[in-house]
Amino acid sequence: MVVISESLVESQVEDLSEEKTWGQVAWTMTRKYPLGAFGLLIVVVMIILAVFANILSPYDPEANAFEHMLTPPDLQFWLGTDQFGRDILTRIIYGARTALFVGFSCAIIGSVVGLILGVASAYFGGRIDLIFQRVMDVFMAFPLIIMALAVVSIFGTGTQNVIIAITIPFIPRCARVVRSSALAIREIPYVDAARALGFTHTRIIMRHMTPNVMAPFLIMLSAFVGQAILLEASLSYLGLGVQEPTPAWGLMLQGGAEEYAESAPWVAIWPGIAISLAVFGFNLFGDALRDALDPKLRQQ
Repeated sequence: MVVISESLVESQVEDLSEEKTWGQVAWTMTRKYPLGAFGLLIVVVMIILAVFANILSPYDPEANAFEHMLTPPDLQFWLGTDQFGRDILTRIIYGARTALFVGFSCAIIGSVVGLILGVASAYFGGRIDLIFQRVMDVFMAFPLIIMALAVVSIFGTGTQNVIIAITIPFIPRCARVVRSSALAIREIPYVDAARALGFTHTRIIMRHMTPNVMAPFLIMLSAFVGQAILLEASLSYLGLGVQEPTPAWGLMLQGGAEEYAESAPWVAIWPGIAISLAVFGFNLFGDALRDALDPKLRQQ
């Protein structure tokens, strides 16, 4: 018995010695998923720019300075000015706030609603699941941009309506992915045991099934943020999204992508780079998150 107790103590000491700090875990994840770490770095920089925009930006994003119209990049205006004399660097920094607000709002609302609908559809099954899936098929038959255009044409322009227009197409896509995972969980014995104990449907769905589909949910959530940023920029470029004078990357492209492509290319280049980096960062982070949470990929 003494030998057994000593071995147990030694194993516990080894387990404690193997515990890692947050910094060590972050370094391990960085070495294992370097592209995901780079994507997360881009996301963190965007968040910092959005939160501290009023401190980091050198000028007022909505103030016109007609004496400085279309000024090329120099020491005073690092990225140049647009056709109204507004500093492009300032508007890009404030545009990160608009992009992240729309992106996270659409991704969180669409993913959460899709999560609840997908789990409920898988849990109840039968006719409810059949009707629900046919409705989802109708929504998924339209591409994201087409569905967003249809919705925004009904509700009108503006930040709030853009969020609604982008969120609606996200719901069926998240619900379909979550449902496929919830179907397997529904057959696990502990769900039958919860029913036998008399738990309500709401408690079984929220307490026993939903936590077990969080891996695909988080992957979809991270992917939706980048898609929402790109959709918001597309709608704003078409004049159906965020309206002037709100700083938004799509609006900056709308004002300079075509008319000043040759005479003042910086008006369109810098907003385009900002959109590309934002979508690129969230996609890289989402891919790394998928690799880390998917057990099949972890075993390879």
